[in-house]
Amino acid sequence: MKNQFNPRKKMLSNDPTFLGSVASVSGSALTVHLAPSVASGLSIIEGKTYKIGQVGSFIRIPQGYQDLFGIVSEVGAKAVPEELNAAVRGETGRWMQIQLIGESVGGKFERGISQYPNIGDSVHTTTESDLSRIYNSLDTGYLNIGTLSSTESISAKISIDELVTRHSAVLGSTGSGKSTTVASVIRAFTTREDSQAAYPSARILMLDIHGEYSEALADVANVFSIDPRPGESQLFVPYWALGSNELIEFLTEGVSGDREIAFTDKIFDLKSESLESANFAGIEQSSLTIDTPIPFSLKRLWYDLIEFELTTFEGTNRDIPALLDRGNLDALIPPKFKPHAMGAQGPFLNQQAKGIRRQLNTLRSRLIDRRYQFLLQPGNWEPSQTGDIESDLDALLDGWLGGDEPVTILDLSGAPSDVLELLVGSIVKIAYDALYWSREKSEGGVSRPLLIVMEEAHRYLASEKDGLASTTVQKIAKEGRKYGVGAMIVSQRPSEVDETILSQCGTIFAMRLSNPADRSRVQGTLPDNLTSLLDALPVLRTGEAVVVGEATKLPMRCRITLPAREHRPQSADPEVAKEWALERRSEGYDRVVASWRSQRPRAVVNDVRIERQTIVDETPES
Repeated sequence: MKNQFNPRKKMLSNDPTFLGSVASVSGSALTVHLAPSVASGLSIIEGKTYKIGQVGSFIRIPQGYQDLFGIVSEVGAKAVPEELNAAVRGETGRWMQIQLIGESVGGKFERGISQYPNIGDSVHTTTESDLSRIYNSLDTGYLNIGTLSSTESISAKISIDELVTRHSAVLGSTGSGKSTTVASVIRAFTTREDSQAAYPSARILMLDIHGEYSEALADVANVFSIDPRPGESQLFVPYWALGSNELIEFLTEGVSGDREIAFTDKIFDLKSESLESANFAGIEQSSLTIDTPIPFSLKRLWYDLIEFELTTFEGTNRDIPALLDRGNLDALIPPKFKPHAMGAQGPFLNQQAKGIRRQLNTLRSRLIDRRYQFLLQPGNWEPSQTGDIESDLDALLDGWLGGDEPVTILDLSGAPSDVLELLVGSIVKIAYDALYWSREKSEGGVSRPLLIVMEEAHRYLASEKDGLASTTVQKIAKEGRKYGVGAMIVSQRPSEVDETILSQCGTIFAMRLSNPADRSRVQGTLPDNLTSLLDALPVLRTGEAVVVGEATKLPMRCRITLPAREHRPQSADPEVAKEWALERRSEGYDRVVASWRSQRPRAVVNDVRIERQTIVDETPES
């Protein structure tokens, strides 16, 4: 019969891209028998080298006017001797398991398939010309982040729109290259190969927990730091822009019932006075709430409440304050009253006191603790006693979101660990609320989207946490795309990141992960037919990632392009052998204690002050 299928003839094709034939079809999974001509793991096609039969590499199955595309998920070989199994004659005994992922019709690639291949259909390796059709390299909406591991001549590209609006996660163990990958992706937004601005209106806000990126991205970023270096700006986060619940929780370490009402009522009164005095645009007294970002004085909040708690009265009607000393509001010195006495002579205690002295003492200790100055004494954003401020929130947002560079780095490495979650939540909430309410303006997120990069996310987005950071990021993950706010979650422990947040990340950069719980969490975010790709996570090289999801038309295993050495984050491991081999140097542990006490790595024991003498005129005499 002339039309009878001959597998041996099919497998002896002279096409250099030919790999073998479809042997079985089960849903989106195919089994392919490799041809005898595929004898090596490498193939040279049109002068370019391709790796054959590698897990994670791509294949193409021609179907007339369309092509099916798949990815290799498993490879193997039969162990049965040929003389004992006549059924495999004409075959090599080697096979590949393929997962179908999409099709190309008329040169346009789409995910999903409209038809299945038939038994015996030829399977081909995917060449650069094939993948160029898929990635559409002429489209300006893609970033080149590296090269495919299986075919190093092919660029690995990701879609900017899906990366930002559908959120993403960079996940990998310590030392797998997460920080370098993040730096590479961010730099790809900002510069082209000809050193010109790739996307001059890009807007990226990075929360740098360890201070790794300030120098790496200094040429494309504005840096705000709690402990700024030369060339960096001081980071301030105005406390009055926070929600009342989070602020009171931080200031008092917990208060409830009537005691909480004492704080909320006073804060509302102070905001109301401030609004009446300054007449802030966009808000009226009738629409003011306790959470409206209106400045008020924390010192006055403390003084007015502590005065009420300490007041004693004398006189026949017990209505005359027995004041001895008014104290000092600015210096946080409480007023003094005559001590109460037993009997009918007084002085008498204030029967209306709420019993919040302990909480007010905690508030005072926060105010005098220099570690919290960036939050509770926020520079030009610190209100006076009457609520007046030198700078409003527009100046703050202009620095964070409207700088002259496309990237803004908020270096939080100097923040105390107990305030990190509140700090991150406050920053993210300020940015999100501002862009949400300005969504119809040119400065809003719809007209100029924002990408928020969150390093060490497991520290403040843990599953068991329900604080401001987790709540706000969950809102961004669910609704942010509609308002032009995207999130990039970076973590070395994906199993500890809130599942709701991680499940909303449309693109996953999965790097080397050895912990089974972490791999399981990442696999849970992928479709069932692609989970086998992540079996390679424990053996990925440093700087290598499996990228899957919305931002890439094909799941891919790729090597991320390393930035120049001077543009890499400060996350490298210490060179132990090199440092231990050096001669002992003189050490001053007084400097260690100074940094420890001040909670600042660059603190010194004694400030070095150089007094300049009168300038000497060195002009030679005539």
